Amino acid sequence: MYEKVNKSGSLVDNLLQRLEKYSTNLEKIVDEKVEELKQEKQKSEELLKQMLPASVADRLKAGLTVEPEFYDCVTIYFSDIVGFTVICSQLKPEQIIIFLNELYSCFDDVIGSFDVYKVETIGDAYMVVSGLPNRNGNEHARQIARMSLALLRVISEFKASGFPQTVIKLRIGLNSGPVCAGVVGLKMPRYCLFGDSVNTASRMESNGVELKIHMSQSTVDILQTFGSFTIQSRGQIEIKGKGVMETYWLLGEDSSDLGAT
Repeated sequence: MYEKVNKSGSLVDNLLQRLEKYSTNLEKIVDEKVEELKQEKQKSEELLKQMLPASVADRLKAGLTVEPEFYDCVTIYFSDIVGFTVICSQLKPEQIIIFLNELYSCFDDVIGSFDVYKVETIGDAYMVVSGLPNRNGNEHARQIARMSLALLRVISEFKASGFPQTVIKLRIGLNSGPVCAGVVGLKMPRYCLFGDSVNTASRMESNGVELKIHMSQSTVDILQTFGSFTIQSRGQIEIKGKGVMETYWLLGEDSSDLGAT
């Protein structure tokens, strides 16, 4: 009788030990999966905040709507690559992607030093704005101007790996004025800017000259308040959809003022 009870007790003890071990392993697996989910969620949130302004991303994550917002004055930057069609004709499709990725990754590193927001890239076009979503007074014009000068310096030395013979020349246009900004779309939502100020900035770029920064009167008026930028009048030119406008070249900034905020 004792032997039977002992055997029975041993079986029960063994079963309990196995259940306890299984439970411990299961808890460990669950903890690991929870940690993986946390890491994936963090990556997703970081990616969302790279695609949208942080304040906008936070509202979308909370299930809230993002209302369009009006900004009295911002400064908009447009640039494209001169002769991009010719460059594309000399490269394979996959090489074009590699080339643009290296170029715009380089640009992204540069603009990280300024109070600006990258709106988007479409093909060889690169669009940046300052003054939204965080308003910064008139500082937006100076930030975009300094960023533009920095990009011109960088592009003069840029060589894509595998395509060192490819010479990159930017055409840059700037304009300051009011815009309305908001999120468009549910799938792959985009933070977009609307208003005539955007169109004028695009016209400044398309009517510009390679390796020069072409500006409208509105941007010049703000930059002149800082007293540190070298600006040259281009004279009056015909701008499609705008008529005759006097435009300007941004040539540089006094190095003694570069430390200013």
